[in-house]
Amino acid sequence: MIAEQRKAETVSLLQDLGLKEYEARCFLALTQLPAGTAKTISEMSDVPRTRVYDAVRVLESRGLVEVQHGSPQQFRAVSIEEATATLRQQYDTRIDTLQSHLEAFDIQPEDDDSDPMQEVWALSGHDGIESRTHTLLEDAESEIVLLVVEEELLTEALYERLHDAVDRGVNVIIGGETDAIIAKLGTELPSVKVFETELDWLLGPANDDEVAISRLLLVDRTKLLVSSFYPDADHDESHEQAVFADGLDNGIVVLLRRIISSGLLPLTNPVK
Repeated sequence: MIAEQRKAETVSLLQDLGLKEYEARCFLALTQLPAGTAKTISEMSDVPRTRVYDAVRVLESRGLVEVQHGSPQQFRAVSIEEATATLRQQYDTRIDTLQSHLEAFDIQPEDDDSDPMQEVWALSGHDGIESRTHTLLEDAESEIVLLVVEEELLTEALYERLHDAVDRGVNVIIGGETDAIIAKLGTELPSVKVFETELDWLLGPANDDEVAISRLLLVDRTKLLVSSFYPDADHDESHEQAVFADGLDNGIVVLLRRIISSGLLPLTNPVK
């Protein structure tokens, strides 16, 4: 059962990277063979034999499969390292092309009646919130204050961006809600100020099924990201929600600045 589930997930990932289902199945089958004929591939992949040839031709054109002409023809997948490098390059190229196309469109002027200092935007989905978190950390110029409540947020990608910020001379202050989080932060980021927060209400009462705060990030005292989750819910793609606010005088930012200051003591330069 586990093997079948892994196969299904692998096929789905290959489809996410641009392959059609039959192409993904054929490629997966070939990665398990030193070489194979269309008949062998069909039997392993459950792809009709007549469709195997079309699928393999596409895989060959994408640099994922090699062909030995003969009777019958033999096919083999390139090495896993070469295949992943090829797919990564093709994926990156598409993203770069998409970015250039999007940037070529004219940006509509902002409505003069809007007040950007009071705007609050919602984000949904763990991946999107992670991306915004990393962008804020990368753009930080003077100060990062981060409260971590959910231990799963402590990833290598997070540590890497915090290390980069320290190297840029950014003042980094981190709070952990549990002893386990504090211990991990202290080990991974020995040069960063790490404090135990006094904001126990972030997680909520024990056995409470209400929403809890998972992270709270304040960058340069003007950009705020607060995300939340249901502690007992299944962690699917959309389990995390967030709000983002920008502006030194934004009411939400001002309020959370003061809450953060009260929960991360002592600070050498208290947040105002």
